[in-house]
Amino acid sequence: MSAFLDELSRRMDGALKSLATEFAGLRTGRASAGLLEHVTVEAYGSSMPLNQVANVVVPESRLLLVQVWDKTMVKAVEKGIASAGLGLNPSADGQNVRVPIPELSEERRKELVKVAAKYSEATRVAVRNVRRDGMEDLKKQEKDNKISKDEHHSISEKVQQLTDKHIAKVDEMLVDKEKDILKV
Repeated sequence: MSAFLDELSRRMDGALKSLATEFAGLRTGRASAGLLEHVTVEAYGSSMPLNQVANVVVPESRLLLVQVWDKTMVKAVEKGIASAGLGLNPSADGQNVRVPIPELSEERRKELVKVAAKYSEATRVAVRNVRRDGMEDLKKQEKDNKISKDEHHSISEKVQQLTDKHIAKVDEMLVDKEKDILKV
């Protein structure tokens, strides 16, 4: 049954990794390459992730530098970043695009905390859905006489402990992100 618990744990860990990725995209007032991770660019007749047409580096704490590989793509990269809804104003600088990171207003910080809370709640739901799937699988195994009632009860408790551990980790990640966002 450890393979069963390992699989549930792997799926719950996947939800936590997804949350970490979402959090990396939330601005905290400091430059982070993860900020542009979800930006798409109209390139070569289709929409592509920014990381497929450029490198993002952080030369200073309040500046991102996007090194575009193809000179003809500089305007498209600039437009993609500007229209990504991140509140950034990129400017072309030769084959690079400079993206200054402005100070966050108190109002914007509070909005970002709400967004982080939404991401966290979606992750909690994902973890609970994994638990539900596991519990349903256990019921089915008991019904099919693959496991006993005692085994079902014992494994159910372990699944709940696993769920509680992952939910606590989500809460911890949210607290850390809120501190990061609200830090002036």
